[in-house]
Amino acid sequence: MALTRIYNRLLAEYGPQHWWPGDTPFEVMVGAVLTQNTAWTNVERAIHNLKQAQHLDARAIHEAPVDQLADWLRPSGYFNIKARRLKNFCAWYLASGALPTLTAMDTATLRGQLLSVNGVGPETADDILLYAFQRPVFVVDAYTKRIFSRVGVLDEALGYELVRAYFEAQLAQDVAMFNEYHALIVRHGKDVCRPKPRCDKCCLRALCKNAA
Repeated sequence: MALTRIYNRLLAEYGPQHWWPGDTPFEVMVGAVLTQNTAWTNVERAIHNLKQAQHLDARAIHEAPVDQLADWLRPSGYFNIKARRLKNFCAWYLASGALPTLTAMDTATLRGQLLSVNGVGPETADDILLYAFQRPVFVVDAYTKRIFSRVGVLDEALGYELVRAYFEAQLAQDVAMFNEYHALIVRHGKDVCRPKPRCDKCCLRALCKNAA
C-alpha cells in the first residue's frame, strides 16, 4: 500500500519524532490553539509564560484579563486574536465539564463539539483529538497535501475532510501510527519537500512522480 510504504520510508529516514510535547492533555490543547500560523518554538515560549504566571489552567485563563493573557501569548504571534480564541476555548472546555466529561464522549461527538468553538478549525480539532484524547483521527495540513500530491497519491485541490477520510480509510486505526505519521510529514515538508523541493535529499524520490 502506497501510504504504508511512504510512512516506512519517512520513519526510516527521520526516526520517531516524539510528538506532541506537553505535560498534560490540557497543555496539548493549549499548544494546538496557539500553534496556528507560527513555529512550535514560539508556542513553547508562550506556554512557558503561562506556566511562570501559574496560569496554565483553564479557569485561570478564562478569568485572566484579555490584555494580560495577550501579553503572555505575545511570543506565539497574532497574540490578541489567540488570546480571544484561547479564552473561547477555555470557556467551552469548562462549560462542557472539562477532561472527564470530554473524554467520555465518542470521537464524532467530541469532534463536533470542538468544531463549534470559535477559532477551532478542522486541523486544530484533529490535533486535539489525536494528541490530547488519543483518538485515531488523521491530522491533515498543507504539508500533507503538498507531499502526497507530488508523489501522485492525492489531488492537492481536495478539501480537508476528503483527504482525512482517505487516510483513515487506507490505514489501520492506529493512534500511535497516526501520531508518528503526521509528525513525519511535518518534518519532511519543512526540511525537504518545501515549496521549492530539495529532491536530491528526498527519501521518497523513487516513489515520486514529480521528482526533479
